[in-house]
Amino acid sequence: MHQAPHPDTAEITLIPVMAALSDPIRIGLVRTLSDCRERGWGELRAPVAKSTLSHHLRVLRDAGITRTRQEGTRCYVTLRRDDLERRFPGLLNAVLAAADIDHVGRHVGLGTGKGG
Repeated sequence: MHQAPHPDTAEITLIPVMAALSDPIRIGLVRTLSDCRERGWGELRAPVAKSTLSHHLRVLRDAGITRTRQEGTRCYVTLRRDDLERRFPGLLNAVLAAADIDHVGRHVGLGTGKGG
């Protein structure tokens, strides 16, 4: 089974992380995943087409912000909080706090779907 490539912790760099965090949908996805629970792609809700949501999830994965796991035809995603904290101490907490204050990404959340 094909598994998506993920950068090792040491390969996560600031510019791709900041670029990935520059979009309100992706901020919303990170906020939704900030409880560090693995979520099926089908559980995630955003005001975009499924193909666009898939693109946003790929950007987050390629930057090293999330980890995607495939199980059969379903995909699951989780936030790489510990890896990000090792590379950029305090960055994720600062971004999440600012997003909360400014209500960035509040239109992204969880639906009732299972898996992905």
